[in-house]
Amino acid sequence: MTMEIALGIDIGGTNTKFGMVNRAGEILEKGSLPTGKHETVEEFINALSNIIHPLIQKFSDHQFCGIGIGAPNGNYYTGTIEDALNLKWKGSIPLARILTEKLNIPCTITNDANAAAVGEMKYGAAKNMKDFIMITLGTGVGSGIVCDGKLIYGHDGFAGELGHTIVKPGGRKHWSTDSEGSLEAYASATGIAITAKKMRAEFPDSLLNQYPETEINSKTVYDCALKKDAVAIEVFRYTGQKLGEAFANFVMFSSPEAILLFGGVIKAGDFLLGPAKFHMERNLLPSSRGKINLILSELPEADAAILGASALVWEEDFC
Repeated sequence: MTMEIALGIDIGGTNTKFGMVNRAGEILEKGSLPTGKHETVEEFINALSNIIHPLIQKFSDHQFCGIGIGAPNGNYYTGTIEDALNLKWKGSIPLARILTEKLNIPCTITNDANAAAVGEMKYGAAKNMKDFIMITLGTGVGSGIVCDGKLIYGHDGFAGELGHTIVKPGGRKHWSTDSEGSLEAYASATGIAITAKKMRAEFPDSLLNQYPETEINSKTVYDCALKKDAVAIEVFRYTGQKLGEAFANFVMFSSPEAILLFGGVIKAGDFLLGPAKFHMERNLLPSSRGKINLILSELPEADAAILGASALVWEEDFC
């Protein structure tokens, strides 16, 4: 039988990754191109098309089903990227339509966290789940909400921005949105670095003070926590508390079987996840306690974005 394959594309602010993936989640070939060096979206699309076209030709003996794209502010309903904060190109970009017309191939798009949720459902830890929430903890905090086996998009395609829910009213101002007290401002890698810089200033003996300010990040905080630095451990405990309190709210919203976690921040392990679990359980209704698992993603970190984007094609049933 001819193998069915899909192209998964993950558009990031710095680089765009892509890969040919079969239904089993095996990446047959992958590559990347810089996103940021293209001043206009037209330049970027031309460069992307020039790479994609020969790649499709290379796999002409397979049944090519379509293209799935994960992108910041990708809108599933409209096929557009809408005012993404970390991309140079502003306004509404009809990327799915342009690529479909340029390559004569069906194309679908959603935001990167939604793509991660679909990838986890197709290839990873959520294979047998119908109700779960995907949380991506990296530079920002993204999320995808799955209910009864389907992603929740809302009326306009932008549902699932749980990272921008307010966890501390009147709290820390977000660097991009100017909102005050959002989860992303505390629980992202960026937020952890801000917390660490504030806390170390109050404790001169902390190992965190051995680093210049530009080197304070979630990794250096983790390194200090491993050395039993009390301030570094408190940074993760505080961050975990904010996460856990937010998770309790999310559980009461959609009653998921599990919350799946992905991203560089979760490498902090129990320093972060222990407090997150504790504060989630503490704030749940009695009827929900002990039922919700916190599960780490089973997708390889380097390829998860490509796998998630490719899974969108199977979700659309293009083949």
